[in-house]
Amino acid sequence: MANESNIREGLLVGCGNPLLDISATVPMEFLRKYDMNEDDAILAEERHMPIYRELVDNHQAEFLAGGSVQNSLRIAQWILGQPKVAVFFGCVGKDDYADILRTKAREAGVDAHYQVTDDTPTGTCAVLITGTRRSLCANLAAANKFTIDHLMDATNNALVENASYYYISGFFLTVSPPSIMRVAAIANAKRKPFLMNLSAPFISQVFMAPLLDVMPYVDIIFGNEAEAHAFATAQGWPTDDLREIGKRLVALKKLNTERPRIAILTQGCDPVLLIQHDSIQEFPVKMLAVHEIVDTNGAGDAFVGGFLSQYVQGKSMDVCIRCGNYAAGHIIKNPGCTYSGASEFVE
Repeated sequence: MANESNIREGLLVGCGNPLLDISATVPMEFLRKYDMNEDDAILAEERHMPIYRELVDNHQAEFLAGGSVQNSLRIAQWILGQPKVAVFFGCVGKDDYADILRTKAREAGVDAHYQVTDDTPTGTCAVLITGTRRSLCANLAAANKFTIDHLMDATNNALVENASYYYISGFFLTVSPPSIMRVAAIANAKRKPFLMNLSAPFISQVFMAPLLDVMPYVDIIFGNEAEAHAFATAQGWPTDDLREIGKRLVALKKLNTERPRIAILTQGCDPVLLIQHDSIQEFPVKMLAVHEIVDTNGAGDAFVGGFLSQYVQGKSMDVCIRCGNYAAGHIIKNPGCTYSGASEFVE
């Protein structure tokens, strides 16, 4: 349970793509049928559209509240144990899936302020589990319709101004760069931390221009090894050494030089790297037995959620990262980005 003296409602604002995860265990042939690989994270193309109905009809699919940022905020709320610390913005349709997302967000303690579009269904993400691996295929649908007007609304603008911490996924670069730049500018003007995630290799490959536009505002950048390598390749950096890539990420131009950038790079079961301008630290990840692993879906989101739960309380980096590892380890033992029981994280 969090120390209630230093956390309050609306402390943390996140923007992202609210998606209903449709999760099912499938054979490898299913991935091949849709031209996908294990551990993929892709945006759905026309050829992928039948995937969602097929999962529901033929594969005992589970519905889970998803979308990277919303996942992270749910996990942060679970660990904090005090509702409405986290505010979430994203766009949904006018349908049953949106109602499910609303209910799940509320149950988790997240204060969701969805923009609603009439003409497009709520976004979905196919979560294809093969063994302990997971592959994601997101049909953003309504999530794509988010506009900066929603943040300019008086109530929502007040929520953004009221926050002290801001977190946005790289995935949101595909939707509304103007919204990201607005939140980043507010964070910078208030000298409050702005955190971002590289999210998936395709973000660096396809959306590098808007990513580089926002990077000067980013105080903490998260990524896994595949995402970091994709960024380095897209930048033409002559290295595949994760530590060197981290150093270069940290050294990219930054507006608020009083708070040097930090890069936090995860590597599956290998140690998490905390990279600052003058140091690199490693944080070991507790190995799980194979029988404990249900699926790895949501592990990265959970890591960020655990990190945020401590960071908004002003805890040290090592406590934040240890809580990130705790949350990721817990999530891996559950289907999708879900948790069971109360948080048992001990500082």
